[in-house]
Amino acid sequence: MTGMREGVTSVAEQEISTRLVELLTQQRESLGAAWLENVSATLRGRISVAELDRELRELYSALVDGLRTGGFDWQGDSYAEVRALLGELSRNRARQGFSPTETAVSVLAGKEILEPTTETSAEDIHAYLRLSRLMDALGLYTLEVYAKTREEIISAQSEQLMELSTPVVKLWEGVVAVPLVGTLDSARTQVVMEKLLQTLVDTGSDQAIIDITGVPAVDTEVAQHLLKTVVAARLMGAECTISGIRPQIAQTIVALGIQFGDIVTKATLADALKHALRRNSVDLGRAGGAA
Repeated sequence: MTGMREGVTSVAEQEISTRLVELLTQQRESLGAAWLENVSATLRGRISVAELDRELRELYSALVDGLRTGGFDWQGDSYAEVRALLGELSRNRARQGFSPTETAVSVLAGKEILEPTTETSAEDIHAYLRLSRLMDALGLYTLEVYAKTREEIISAQSEQLMELSTPVVKLWEGVVAVPLVGTLDSARTQVVMEKLLQTLVDTGSDQAIIDITGVPAVDTEVAQHLLKTVVAARLMGAECTISGIRPQIAQTIVALGIQFGDIVTKATLADALKHALRRNSVDLGRAGGAA
């Protein structure tokens, strides 16, 4: 009995998909124009009509081909081109700054073009309802690709901002500095460490200053991140000085019992630079006159 029901269902599905292919093929121009008009109204001219027309025509043709050869199995091989086109559309919309609604409407507006009327036959209404479920599934797929693309964009932007917010500058011959601003977490510590070590190699410096004037607060976790950076620099043969120890931060460090060991700390970046230059046996009086 189960096999008979599945066979009847398969035949019924095939008949519905065949009817939809017939309707979509016969009215291709009018339905395609209606789809374009619906989507254009939502996007409000943010994409050229020519580009939008190309996208929707390709999607329309791929959808008809999918229905013709694969029925309603949108995850099957017959819908590979449909999924590829929707993936490209979603990624483009995400990069262009469109909202999820504006992205999904490019697909969901497609089911409005065959909305039944009072003159529509019962068979065609059934076909429309089946098409509607198919378009809903494709709309969800579009949103999934859109969301994944947005996450990738946000992640890439975060990495770029992290790179920009952790510059390593050369202050003097043999002396580099890392002025930190904002919260120091594990991910950012890794970026700081990599950039500092690479700069030490590139410049041949043996003195590094880590300035935390712009770090709002220092807790045990931040201190551990600083110590890791100092140890990494020392392994490269560079001595580190931590500057920017304000009174509030000094009190917090004492209260938390944080130990910096033999790491030199200074109140200001200027003091740290003087200390580094002395280590390099630079005549500060001559350096000041030259400056």
